[in-house]
Amino acid sequence: MKIAIAAASGNVGSRIVQVLNQKDVELVLLGRNVEKLKKLGAPQSGITATDIGRPEQVIAATKNVDALFWMVPPLMSVPSLKQWYQQVTKAGIAAVKENKIKKVVLLSSLGAGPAKNQGVISFCGEMEYEFFKLDCDILALRPGYFLENITSMNESIVEKGIISACYPPGHDIPFISTDDIGNVAAQYLADLTWHGHWQRNLMGPENITFTQVCERIGNILGKEISYEHVSIEKMLDLFAKYGACDTVQKELRDLGIAIGDPDGVYACPRTYESFTSTTLETVIRKKLLS
Repeated sequence: MKIAIAAASGNVGSRIVQVLNQKDVELVLLGRNVEKLKKLGAPQSGITATDIGRPEQVIAATKNVDALFWMVPPLMSVPSLKQWYQQVTKAGIAAVKENKIKKVVLLSSLGAGPAKNQGVISFCGEMEYEFFKLDCDILALRPGYFLENITSMNESIVEKGIISACYPPGHDIPFISTDDIGNVAAQYLADLTWHGHWQRNLMGPENITFTQVCERIGNILGKEISYEHVSIEKMLDLFAKYGACDTVQKELRDLGIAIGDPDGVYACPRTYESFTSTTLETVIRKKLLS
């Protein structure tokens, strides 16, 4: 069995590679940075420098592939996130059609659907809609808020004792580890027995607030961690420093409003299938303190 993984060096992609390296499958790792791909430990024959926004490159890289993991890597430097999602979606669809790929696992978002003006969440809904037109088996995984977004604030947490975000301190959020997302994706990629078009919400072990996040991390570190609730405008100023143009800032603003609405995209009922087990404490000990 041959499996292609888009954005293989990212948090989710690298976890999928780690899991599938233990199985009797052949991997094709897609990404622009070959050196990062080589560090994942997969056989070098399956590594190719691929711009997943270019259909001809994706088609060439995924020949004879049985299953495909597809996602849109977050890029601040693009003229528009919406256009970037459309571009990557078209490239993935072209590869599935041309190479007759049987199984596709998409990385979407909790709350994805037909609603507009929700930034990336809306773009994920549009991606699902386009892929579901295909005559192959497709699963759209819809995860909540990545716990790894917290560990990316390593310096601020450890040195300053501060976590900053634009969400109300009492807003409970379904935090999930990217390791759990990768585990579920790998399970379906290596399984040829499932069929159809469907979505699966992934919501981690529980909903927690940023106030609770700070308290729990403080207990682990043995120091007080404070939550700094900043305005969306202040967050956009930070994104601008990372190269986000006015259009991307507007799209990220829409996303922040959607996530921060207590009755919005994250107000989803929990089901058995939406549960994953990795806790905040596990991620902090493994990825913040390692």
